[in-house]
Amino acid sequence: MPTLSDSFYHQSTALLAKAREQNQAVISQCAALIGESAATNGVLHVFGSGHSEVIGREIIGRAGGLACVSGIIDPTAGFIENQVGYGTTLAERYDRQYQMRPGESIIVISNSGKNSAPIEVALHAKKKGLNVIGLTSVAMSSTAKTVHPGGKKLHEIADHVLDNLGVPGDTLIDVGDGAMSGPTSTLIGGMLLNLLMLEVIEWLNANGHPLPLLRSQNLPGAIEHNRAIGEKYRYRLSRQLA
Repeated sequence: MPTLSDSFYHQSTALLAKAREQNQAVISQCAALIGESAATNGVLHVFGSGHSEVIGREIIGRAGGLACVSGIIDPTAGFIENQVGYGTTLAERYDRQYQMRPGESIIVISNSGKNSAPIEVALHAKKKGLNVIGLTSVAMSSTAKTVHPGGKKLHEIADHVLDNLGVPGDTLIDVGDGAMSGPTSTLIGGMLLNLLMLEVIEWLNANGHPLPLLRSQNLPGAIEHNRAIGEKYRYRLSRQLA
């Protein structure tokens, strides 16, 4: 009889493969948009509320990742993500300091797609002329009622949708007495974002543009390299390159 971890491994990796296949067309389309912006020193913005912030941080300041990625950080860690108006305040404050420019892209991450803060960040970005990429579970979002007064959910607002194919509740494994565990949103969300970043890199290579790639700061000369790469994004990133 398979263990709980065996069941989770096999089910989640099968879901991961399916998610890659089903999202491939959207990944390629978004990679071209992000690549075109990055080629002219544009910034890719990322926002994830609550636990979804973990997924967004996967591509921010990452060794081997693009230097031009900036995160909208929620200081409450999502504690008031359903307070109407908070997401707008968060986006406006970030926009004033780091600038959200037309033609750039933003990835907004919310597994349920129903919470107010990510919806408001997405709406602000659309108003500013950004390409809005929503990373969500369409199945979960379709069964959950939005708390935003506009009545829409993230996948209904976003220009492009990456679907993590998660089930309602985000858990695969019945651990007994009706309790469920084995969440998949972080595993699959992180993979989808890394696949997207690699396709951006491939687009930049194919079109003859230099790669603004960060190096692990544990390698010789990496700190100096990262500082030089980050100079063109001075004052536009919500975290400093060491």
